[in-house]
Amino acid sequence: MSEKVSINISKEIYEKAKKYVENSGGEFNSVEEFIEFVLKEVLEEEREEKQVYTPEEEEEIKRRLKSLGYL
Repeated sequence: MSEKVSINISKEIYEKAKKYVENSGGEFNSVEEFIEFVLKEVLEEEREEKQVYTPEEEEEIKRRLKSLGYL
C-alpha cells in the first residue's frame, strides 16, 4: 500500500462525497476511497487526452481514412 498524505477540502464537498458513498451500494467503503478513485480517473483522462500519435500512426490513420473515402 502506498504512503498516504492529508489534504483539506471544503465541508460542502466532503458532505456531497459522503452522501455519494452512502448511496453507492457498497461500491466505496469511505469518502477517502471515493475521492482517491475520482482523482485517479481525472488524472488518467487528462493523460490520455494529451497522448499524441506517432508520425507512423498518423500515416496509418490517414491511409485507413482514405481507403474509406473520408480523405
